[in-house]
Amino acid sequence: MELRQLEYFVAVAEECHFTRAAKRLHVAQSGLSASIRSLERELGASLFLRSTRQVELTPAGRALLVEARRALSATDAAKDAVAAVQGLLRGSLAIGSLQCLHVVHLPAVLARFLTAHPGLEIRLRHGGSGELTEQVRAGRLDLAFVSRPARCPDDVVVGPLASEPLVLACALEHPFAARAQVGLVELRAEQFVDFHPDWGTRDLVDNVLAAAGVERRVSLEVTDVHSLLDLVTFGLGVALVPQSFAAKTDRVRFIRLAGIVPAWETVTVTGDPTSAAAAALLREVHEATNSRRSAAVIG
Repeated sequence: MELRQLEYFVAVAEECHFTRAAKRLHVAQSGLSASIRSLERELGASLFLRSTRQVELTPAGRALLVEARRALSATDAAKDAVAAVQGLLRGSLAIGSLQCLHVVHLPAVLARFLTAHPGLEIRLRHGGSGELTEQVRAGRLDLAFVSRPARCPDDVVVGPLASEPLVLACALEHPFAARAQVGLVELRAEQFVDFHPDWGTRDLVDNVLAAAGVERRVSLEVTDVHSLLDLVTFGLGVALVPQSFAAKTDRVRFIRLAGIVPAWETVTVTGDPTSAAAAALLREVHEATNSRRSAAVIG
């Protein structure tokens, strides 16, 4: 089994089409098809269900896809390690992030990082924490900035980045708005606005309220912070959010929660082993977060 065969296989699996995969790889379709047939003979299994319009993975193909991505990712990491020894970073770095990453201004960090490493191509995508963690595990992402997953795969590396308390967000006209703090059990009758399951703080809030014996109603689900806060502004529900959301609007009241409530943690997730490019970006991120904390203390 050759790495080129795995590269061809992954391209066909992702494109669901031999012609598109060949164009993506800048190779002849006949050569790509022959390579896939050779791989199937070696494995003794069909990897694709072929039709005139597209191809689909067989169960054997789906099993191979995970391991093929890991193998190609490990190869890239080996190349990165050699480049790092030579003082170079090149190739590609795939990053995933929550939409609202308060702890560090990621665009600014990426701009500085690319200036220092112009030979590196960076890809960025937003998503839910569980989804992004799974993509790191599968080798589709090198690094992700997410909220700490409730269940984390064994074959990724999780590192702490920031921690902050949850607070209650409510409309300025809400009865709770005049309070200094609110207990979780007082939220039983409230309608909630929240992110979709597996998105942002949703998993943590679900667990926190369940532990307090609160069965809540999530009336409206969103996928971005500003939509959530707009809905809260107009009294369409309350929300439990990280304290940093208070910096985004003065049209919502943010109230401390009574008692001991688990904090919301932002973490980094990388493959195991971590690629040289991902490790270098992590150093930049930690330097930026440390500088930001120092500035906040001085201010």
